[in-house]
Amino acid sequence: MPQPATAAEIISARDMRFLIEEVLDLPALLGVPPFAHVAREDVAAILEIAERLARERFAPLAAVMDRDEPRLDADGRVRLPAGVKEALDAYFAAGFGAPAAPEKEGGLGLPLTVAQAVAAHFVGANPSLAAYPFLTQAAGNLIASFGNADQRRRYLAPMRAGRFFGTMCLSEPDAGSSLADIRTRAEAVAERPGIYHLTGTKMWISGADHELAENIIHLVLAKIPGGPPGVKGISLFIVPKFLVDDEGQLGARNDVRLAGLNHKMGYRGTTNGLLALGDDGACVGELVGEQHRGLAYMFQMMNEARIGVGLGAAALASAGYRVSLAYARERRQGRPVDNRDPAIPPVPIIAHADVRRMLLAQKATAEGALHLCLKAAHLVDRGRQKGDAGTMRRVRLLLELLTPIVKAWPSHYGVRANDLAIQVLGGYGYTREFPVERIFRDNRLNPIHEGTNGIQSLDLLARKVPMENGIAFRALMEEMAETVRAAAAVDELREQAGALEAAAELLSRTTIWAVRAMGEGRIREATAGSWHYLQMMGHIVVAWCWLEQALAALAGLRRLDAEGSPANHPDRAFYAGKIAAMRFFFDEELPKVGPWSAAVMTRTPAHLSVPDDGF
Repeated sequence: MPQPATAAEIISARDMRFLIEEVLDLPALLGVPPFAHVAREDVAAILEIAERLARERFAPLAAVMDRDEPRLDADGRVRLPAGVKEALDAYFAAGFGAPAAPEKEGGLGLPLTVAQAVAAHFVGANPSLAAYPFLTQAAGNLIASFGNADQRRRYLAPMRAGRFFGTMCLSEPDAGSSLADIRTRAEAVAERPGIYHLTGTKMWISGADHELAENIIHLVLAKIPGGPPGVKGISLFIVPKFLVDDEGQLGARNDVRLAGLNHKMGYRGTTNGLLALGDDGACVGELVGEQHRGLAYMFQMMNEARIGVGLGAAALASAGYRVSLAYARERRQGRPVDNRDPAIPPVPIIAHADVRRMLLAQKATAEGALHLCLKAAHLVDRGRQKGDAGTMRRVRLLLELLTPIVKAWPSHYGVRANDLAIQVLGGYGYTREFPVERIFRDNRLNPIHEGTNGIQSLDLLARKVPMENGIAFRALMEEMAETVRAAAAVDELREQAGALEAAAELLSRTTIWAVRAMGEGRIREATAGSWHYLQMMGHIVVAWCWLEQALAALAGLRRLDAEGSPANHPDRAFYAGKIAAMRFFFDEELPKVGPWSAAVMTRTPAHLSVPDDGF
């Protein structure tokens, strides 16, 4: 029986360097404000530490946490496997608690591009374990943005240091993604301004309870009686597991309890469950910001989480690809199709055409998705460095437009890449002795949580594309056109440049049709194909990413030629692989945008015309 394939890397370190240095040109951001304190050598060292820590401390626990799920004991304590706390302590000790946060907040002040590259290693190694600090980072960022001075003083430093962990509490048993219908109430405590007593339940809360930290800071959405109806009446509250006094010291246990655990298909190592608030009438919450503006505040954390979901899906697609690639190189089976002589030894299965197809499909998905996620982070860094109002506005709108794609495209196609990884391993891939079946199960959550992919598609087409008269969409078209012009000037890429230009023009026509239909009140008809629209735009954006990678790869090959590097230089094969993956995506995937465009503009799609009883 073959031994479980162990990939040397969860994410290729060479690919990460290529993306952040040669494609996104991160070095151009370093050494000047707000990254004046960050040198190229610092980034290399940080990524090396992250890769090693993820491989040595996070990855070995992935199967353990999948097998030994959190247990809720009779005394109300949550039990996790041995080693989990120690791995997280090592993570925070390395300074990764807030890599992109300003140094004055206890962070490292790194570019977000680097912070996301760091995060990819950990979530690719063990998403169940990575969920705890990543939720904490996002919760801390929200408090830093919208909490008052006292809240920032008492909560932020312990969260950055890993002494306090954080959660986001939005959904309820009868109100999943429909936040307008939440029922959790917050009653003001008359003698204590800003303090409320909360009653209600919150469902699907990751990190809901554990003993990995001194305290857990729940960020809870609730409604104050008398407020506006629907989402306009939602407020945001800090609800700590243990109350925190004015000096930052822990006090009594708050009335927030884990009522039960959810048993999931994947992500099994992350505590997830139902929280009961105020069963004894004394769940204390601190109002964040102003009354009735909670959802607006929470959108920061939600969008951060959505980008994190996309990054995690890309990292897991990469992890599955690296395992299947290692297996395909080691596993010998069959003989060449043009030489069936049984006297010759079996060949590694990477020699077989269909296996090569499945490997290249995974590579095109995983490395395209990772570039997409890092590109979104790089947009933020560009905006922070420029600083002028016009650039900041353009960056903000572009990021808002791309966020649904960053969440949904990697999570949808990353799962399909993991499916191919299982197929490469054959029957062994379907067993628990090999990691690809667990990776598939872990990744399958990503199209669901933080807003299902269907919700992302509606958000993209109905809200993000038309916002501010389509400025963001036009900015996206302009950015892609710049890459098309550069590629059209290169003989090897002229064909792909023309294909991307034609696809972008088709996207523009499809968008005009949908926006016009919505403007005429035909909203149900215009948005019936929103999922096709998101796939269409997502494929075009990822094709854009691949064209940028191909430009950088060709530049790398020419640089090797100019330096007189030998034919067997490892970078030659690396760059050739990039160009092959680009060709695969343009040949196999980009042509799908035509049928998707037609599906969007279908006036009577079958799924709208069928009667309910017809299903």
